[in-house]
Amino acid sequence: MSDLSAAPGSLPRIHTMTFGDLAAALKAGLRDFLRAPLFGLVIGGVFALIGAVIVASLTIWQLPWLIYPFAIGFPLVGPFAAVGLYEVSRRLAAGERPSWGDVFAVIWAQRRREVSWMAFVMLFVFWIWMYQVRLLIALFLGLVSFASFEQFLTVIFTTQDGLIFLAAGHIVGAVLALVLFSITVISIPLLLEREVDMVTAMITSIKTVFQSPVVMLGWGVFVTLCVLAASIPLFLGLLVVLPVFGHATWHLYRRALP
Repeated sequence: MSDLSAAPGSLPRIHTMTFGDLAAALKAGLRDFLRAPLFGLVIGGVFALIGAVIVASLTIWQLPWLIYPFAIGFPLVGPFAAVGLYEVSRRLAAGERPSWGDVFAVIWAQRRREVSWMAFVMLFVFWIWMYQVRLLIALFLGLVSFASFEQFLTVIFTTQDGLIFLAAGHIVGAVLALVLFSITVISIPLLLEREVDMVTAMITSIKTVFQSPVVMLGWGVFVTLCVLAASIPLFLGLLVVLPVFGHATWHLYRRALP
C-alpha cells in the first residue's frame, strides 16, 4: 500500500473521465489479468464457488424463488472481492512481481482499515436488496410458495402480477445498484491506496460519478451486464470477468484520481 494521505476533509483532485479512459482501463485490466492470471482465476473462482454453493443451498432449503434475485444481487459485493486484484495491479504498475504472501497480507490488513467498513456497507445494501424482493413478492404475488425455480419463473414471466413484480423489482434493484456503484467505484481502491476516511472516499467516488455521469454510468451498466451474463452458467464466467473488471477498476481509479 502507499503512504499517500489527504488532509482531513479534503478531497483529491478528480479528472473528468472520457470513453477513451474506459477503453484504456479495460485494456489495462485485461493486460494485468494475462500477466498474472493465477491471482485472478483463484479470486474469481472463490467468488464463483460461493455463489454456486449458495444457489445449491437455496435449492436444498426449498427456497428456489430466491435464486433469481440472489443471482442478480450477488455481484453487488463484487467490488470488495476485487481488493486483492487491486493490489496485484498496483504492484504490477510499480514494476513489482506480486506474490500470494504480499496480496494476502494486504487483504488481511484491511480488517483494521476503512475498507472493512465499506464491506459492511455493501453487505447491508445486498441485504436490503434480498429483503425488498420478499416484500415485493408479498405485495404483488401474495403469500404464495413455489415448488421449483421453474414454477417461479413461469409465474413472474407469464402472469400480469408477475410482470409487475419483475418491473418493480428491477427498478428498485437499479436504484440500489446505482447508489452502491456511486459510493464504491472509486472509494474502495482509494481506501486501499491512501490514508483517507470512509466518508471522504465515498464523497470522492460520488463526485467522480457526477462529474462524468454519462461515462461512469455507462461503465457501471457495461460491467453489470457482463457480470450478469457471466453468472448465468453457475457463475463460471466470473472466473475471467471478475478479475478483468477488478484490474480495470483499479486503472479507472488511477485515471480518475491522477
